[in-house]
Amino acid sequence: ASSNHPYAQAVIALAEDESIKPLELTEISDIKNGISAKLKGDEVSMVRAEKSMVTGALLKSLENALQQGHGASVLMKDGKQVALFTFVHDDLREGTDELVSALYAKGVNVEILSGDNQDAVNALARSIGVDENAARGEMTPEGKVNWVQKRSETHITMMVGDGFNDAAAMAAADVGIAIGTGESANLEAADVLIPGDDPRLISDLVSLAKRTHSILIWNIYYSLAVTLFLVYLVLAGVNESLAIGVLVHELSVIGVIINGARLSGTGGTLMLIKDIFYSIWQGTLDSFKALYDSI
Repeated sequence: ASSNHPYAQAVIALAEDESIKPLELTEISDIKNGISAKLKGDEVSMVRAEKSMVTGALLKSLENALQQGHGASVLMKDGKQVALFTFVHDDLREGTDELVSALYAKGVNVEILSGDNQDAVNALARSIGVDENAARGEMTPEGKVNWVQKRSETHITMMVGDGFNDAAAMAAADVGIAIGTGESANLEAADVLIPGDDPRLISDLVSLAKRTHSILIWNIYYSLAVTLFLVYLVLAGVNESLAIGVLVHELSVIGVIINGARLSGTGGTLMLIKDIFYSIWQGTLDSFKALYDSI
């Protein structure tokens, strides 16, 4: 009952609505594609449903669910089918389709890595504008890590996750982003935490990162140009005054700071310029006052 997986929460909610009391399980452990435990000595498991696992009415229900793009899990007891659970993917965060469009517009490729059935993942991809060739279903946590590592060999990768199973893949990516989660494993693996549920913030984050990179490169070239200019003035004999050299250098530092302030958004640069000149003016007055008092 402590799982935060959407499927687990759906089963718990259904059990509560039907006044079904949970049975005591022992030896609970994660297995491939699901979870297993012991129930009074019997082996029980809840795993991702595949057509080879079920027969009869459950097989027909599974085929129907997959055709509609729904997720499905099967409850097994000693290797035999007991019940099939199908899940409608209605937990998609609002704005996901807008995020995908925005990332494509910025030249960012989008891929889906999911442990759900491939048909369900394909349906999800179509609903948010992702090409089905970029939708990877039926992936284990280890499979996600391997896929991210291979992508990182040729691309700069950013992994976005909101579940425990995404933590390792986020750690393997160049940039890991945990969104709307309090999982300690995710917080440790992620480089960035987006505490809300709005995925469109990821697009804003990419835009801010690109602006930061652009400003950083500009500042480096600007500082280098000022330094070379000062060296030229000295070598050409135009300026031999140390005070003038220091003054120009310090003014260039102020220019770098002001340029960096553009990241703060509308009005940030003007406010910084105002604060800088006020500080210079106030410092000048204090200096003259101290000089006057010492005379």
